[in-house]
Amino acid sequence: MSGVVRIDARGMRCPWPAIRLARALRDGAHSVELLADDPQAPAELAAVAKASNAALEIILDDFYRIFVVTCR
Repeated sequence: MSGVVRIDARGMRCPWPAIRLARALRDGAHSVELLADDPQAPAELAAVAKASNAALEIILDDFYRIFVVTCR
């Protein structure tokens, strides 16, 4: 899988954003941009990134958080 995988998980409650991220990484994504608005998302997505040995960056904009996960 090449390029950036984009996942819109807004409105989904955890663990669904984490499950979608884990699936993308398992399917070979090297970079994932995920939109999520669940308050538990930062902790859940950080755990998935750590388990996958990937880096997690959180970008805040005026409306929501963008989680960028990049495999090392």
